[in-house]
Amino acid sequence: MEGMFYVGVDLHKTQFTICILTSGTVLEEGTQFKMGKEGYQAFISLMRTLSSYQTFDDVVLAIESTANSRFFRDMMTGYGFKVVVVNTLRFKVVNLSTKKTDKNDARTLAEFLSKDILPVSHLCSAESEGLRRILKSRNLMVQDMVALKNQAHAVLLAYGHITKTAQFQSRRERKKILDKLPADIARTVGTIFETIDVVENQKKVLEGKLRQITSKDSAVNLLMTIPGIGIVNACTIRAYIDDIDRFESYKHFSAYCGLVPWVQTSNESTYYGRITKRGPQELRTALVQCVVAMVRMEDKTSNYKMIRQYLELKNDKSSGKAIIATARKLSRIIYIMLKTNTPFDSRKLTDNTVKKTGRPEAT
Repeated sequence: MEGMFYVGVDLHKTQFTICILTSGTVLEEGTQFKMGKEGYQAFISLMRTLSSYQTFDDVVLAIESTANSRFFRDMMTGYGFKVVVVNTLRFKVVNLSTKKTDKNDARTLAEFLSKDILPVSHLCSAESEGLRRILKSRNLMVQDMVALKNQAHAVLLAYGHITKTAQFQSRRERKKILDKLPADIARTVGTIFETIDVVENQKKVLEGKLRQITSKDSAVNLLMTIPGIGIVNACTIRAYIDDIDRFESYKHFSAYCGLVPWVQTSNESTYYGRITKRGPQELRTALVQCVVAMVRMEDKTSNYKMIRQYLELKNDKSSGKAIIATARKLSRIIYIMLKTNTPFDSRKLTDNTVKKTGRPEAT
């Protein structure tokens, strides 16, 4: 559009570099501003000088999706700028540049912005971002617990004691092991077990916080009506979906989860490869964990069509492929549930009445 100012912003932790284009002409290039009140005011003063307006209806900024892009976007939006957040996974021009500098990156963003061909990234809501932070902290604690348990196994093996994974799962079982050990070994292993207890307690605190802040969240409550989905996976799915309405169909949602296969078409040949694994790994992992839990709940799920198909595919292919295929089917169910605000209905699976359509159906 004529008269518009297109600003490419190469955003970093301590500074940002800009390039300003209008009508194909570079007005400013390579100018750097410090991240902070003075830097922001200097940038705003420059834009007011160039645009000759007190408002910025004719200015569009493009920034890459980074750790502080949400903060920068919200702040610039508050000043009246339009801000486009670029999907870095789909926009490889910057990363693959042979001359990668802040100045060139800002120029590239401005040029592609002026042509309206930048892939836009969706920034989740503040509520979803908060859930993600808690979930990531919990995940780090789980990893620490696994590392500590492995260390305890190694120490005991060094002294000739062979232990199994299940023996470390509860505080009671760990205490039984300590009671049977000589005093010198018990002191070493006991220190590890005490650390595990501390981390485990903190993990439970975070899980309690998840329950508290999502107690009235309709999406989480709907997801927990599905057999095998607990509070952690429900919050994970909710946090990484953010808004189900941004997906046009269940196929788009499954693609976002990275559960659809690569497709290559050439002439009259079509090749289907492995799943794309695009989108959040956390979301894909949560769906896989939900399928595994459903498979184990034989008393509730053995008559589900999707579970019967899982068993058939497992025998024909492999358990891994069967789980992924079932996770893709589960993503369709979740899409329809959230789209229609409808709880899980096992009758739709036992009666084989799940429709093969991307359009949600009311019950």
